[in-house]
Amino acid sequence: MKTYEINEFGIDNLNLVERDVPAPGPGEVLVKIHALALNYRDLMLVRGEYNPRAQFPVVPLSDAAGEVVEVGEGVTKWKVGDRVCPIFAQGWIDGEFSAEKSRTAIGGGGQFDGTASEFAKFNEQGLVKIPRHLSYEEAATLPCAAVTAWNALAVSGNIKAGDSVLTLGTGGVSVFAVQFAKHFGARVIATSSSDDKLSKIKELGADDLINYREREDWDKAVLELTGKIGVDHVVEVGGAGTLARSVRAVRYGGHIALIGVLTTGTDFSPVPVLMKGIRLQGILVGSRRMFEDMNSAIEESGLRPVIDKTFGFADLKEAMRYMESGAHFGKVVVTIGQ
Repeated sequence: MKTYEINEFGIDNLNLVERDVPAPGPGEVLVKIHALALNYRDLMLVRGEYNPRAQFPVVPLSDAAGEVVEVGEGVTKWKVGDRVCPIFAQGWIDGEFSAEKSRTAIGGGGQFDGTASEFAKFNEQGLVKIPRHLSYEEAATLPCAAVTAWNALAVSGNIKAGDSVLTLGTGGVSVFAVQFAKHFGARVIATSSSDDKLSKIKELGADDLINYREREDWDKAVLELTGKIGVDHVVEVGGAGTLARSVRAVRYGGHIALIGVLTTGTDFSPVPVLMKGIRLQGILVGSRRMFEDMNSAIEESGLRPVIDKTFGFADLKEAMRYMESGAHFGKVVVTIGQ
């Protein structure tokens, strides 16, 4: 089988190599991968920013969708032909996050290889069923970005109809956050540096739009749109460079789901968090239970992930560079011959 691996950091060092197809052991399942999706984490890993102590060779990527082609001894959860996605942290089935569960994340340069391969094996507990109406390409976008957005709003945020949600940018997590917020009947205020992307996010249901290149004080714009109260939830994907404004944009007693590290900066003081009684919650994807609950909602609503551009398996480097450019709206997908 063909597999991507890196032995030193850099997009140019993504090498397509030949490996033996793994044989599933007891309790394991072999999956033929049909589609992959990229996340900013993958780009950071390949560039050496995510895990500088990665154990080479590293097989990158965490998002995939495929079909079960072989099951090991004792497997009862899956059968050949089932359409499945792997979960991000193979050991996080349910319950609270922990250090032990975090070490089971795939594609991060640790003990678990990623998904950039024609075949991959997983423990039978580390997979979920693909929603019936989704293609492999659409389903591949779910394991990281969609579960993260679901955790941020439905689990950590306990979102309800009538709430207000602020999303930053139009990457995968933010686009899914808009779709989920509208599913729950919330009001969405979306930001972007591009009027074209804002028009696309409006088509997904965003109620109010802010171009942060025209309104650098986008936090004030949010307050203007909410009668100086602020939003109930912020899906904070920017990180250090945007967090201070997000704190100013959220209401007293509001909720900020801290997800991304896309920007740098030092203009952050914890004092407003204290004075406003804000709940600031770090989000690192989610559990299998969250993934399954999210898939049930996706099936019920008929929601379809937004795919910006699709690349072939041989063009993974090009796909990475496209993501690096920031031109995408939604998800970047890589297909493997079916």
